[in-house]
Amino acid sequence: MPNTLVIIPTYNEIDNLEPIVSRVRANVADAEVLIVDDSSPDGTGALADSLAARDSNVHVLHRSTKNGLGAAYLEGFAWALSRGYYTLVQMDADGSHLPEQLPSLLAASENAEVVMGSRWVTGGHIVNWPWHRRMLSQGGSTYSRFLLHLHQRDVTGGYRVYSANALERMRLSSVESLGYCFQIDMLLHAVRAGLTVVEVPITFVERTHGASKMSGRIVLEAMGRVTMWGLTGQGVARTSGSPAVAGSRRG
Repeated sequence: MPNTLVIIPTYNEIDNLEPIVSRVRANVADAEVLIVDDSSPDGTGALADSLAARDSNVHVLHRSTKNGLGAAYLEGFAWALSRGYYTLVQMDADGSHLPEQLPSLLAASENAEVVMGSRWVTGGHIVNWPWHRRMLSQGGSTYSRFLLHLHQRDVTGGYRVYSANALERMRLSSVESLGYCFQIDMLLHAVRAGLTVVEVPITFVERTHGASKMSGRIVLEAMGRVTMWGLTGQGVARTSGSPAVAGSRRG
């Protein structure tokens, strides 16, 4: 049975894709890779096909439209679950998620159903972010944690590991966010399902090639959705428990 699948969504990542796939394959040799390309006009999809032709552990899923990171991941999850993969990894294509740290996330997944790479626990770091970007990200996590009663510290981070069983229990058909808010929505589903969620400190590195897809409008839209969830009681029940952090003291 196939075991680990690293899902990498792409849109105009032609300069970043080959290096990131190569680093994943070098650091977790038995992991397979699924590139989910949203019809990138820069040729990323054709490059993905070329990588798959050279390496049988690389697969490509072409999507006809670009309708959000969450939609790409959900389609990737469905592809993986239908083929029996046991461990599914979310990873950005731009190099911000270091493949060199994937072994530590996978090690933590042996005792947890959801593992979150975290920038905001002790041992987590950010490289090459301006102060306003740091404040926006940390502020968004803090705001979401408060309104939704989440214990986890980095609720918007996208470097994650899910077991297949976890995804099946999370009722993915009810995940309604497709953009920046997708990560928060997925965490809410995981906590509501009673899954074991741990955070592992990571170093997050700002991209050096290509343009970021992030914008103020996207963040404001996500915070609006979080506000609606909080005001309508769609967060999680308050508990006295503490978040689990693997490889670090609580931040």
